[in-house]
Amino acid sequence: MAIYIALLRGINVGGKNIIKMAELRKTLEQIGLLRVQTYIQSGNVLFESDADEESLRQLIESEIDRVFHISLAVILRTAEELNLIAANCPYTADEISEAESMSDAESLYVAFLPKEPSKESLARLEVFQTEDDQLRAKGREIYLLYRHSILKSKLANNLPKLDVPATVRNWKTLSKLVSLANDMAASTQR
Repeated sequence: MAIYIALLRGINVGGKNIIKMAELRKTLEQIGLLRVQTYIQSGNVLFESDADEESLRQLIESEIDRVFHISLAVILRTAEELNLIAANCPYTADEISEAESMSDAESLYVAFLPKEPSKESLARLEVFQTEDDQLRAKGREIYLLYRHSILKSKLANNLPKLDVPATVRNWKTLSKLVSLANDMAASTQR
């Protein structure tokens, strides 16, 4: 049985695609996912399952579409993958501190993708890098560092150029999801 984290793209943002987390948990439990829990309203779900990633993704996406009438992308990672993503941040502590000192908002984000982007699509996105907005791609993740604001970033606004769905989480959310997944794993071992 693996612990998964489902990252739903584009729910409860700007008053669109509204899903109450209690209803989402109930829906996912009804399709056989175990120990379902959510974190904040932006579509972060932890659960256990022995199914594979692709089957789970299709099942969750189709059930959300059926129940809530919302067509969206679901990005899945195991607890182990999430731990590695957090541990392998390509930015140094100094780079992160410098960015945070220049910004009133979060500076470090991760864009999660269902598959690794092509070199061509990554090249289309890289042209929007500046000294203030940087990216570093590692497999199915793109680490983003903003020295001002993600809201005003041309780099952030051009993530669709990757030609694969992406859902973005800030580092605080990622860290909390890692902690919740590790707690879930620890309680399984007791």
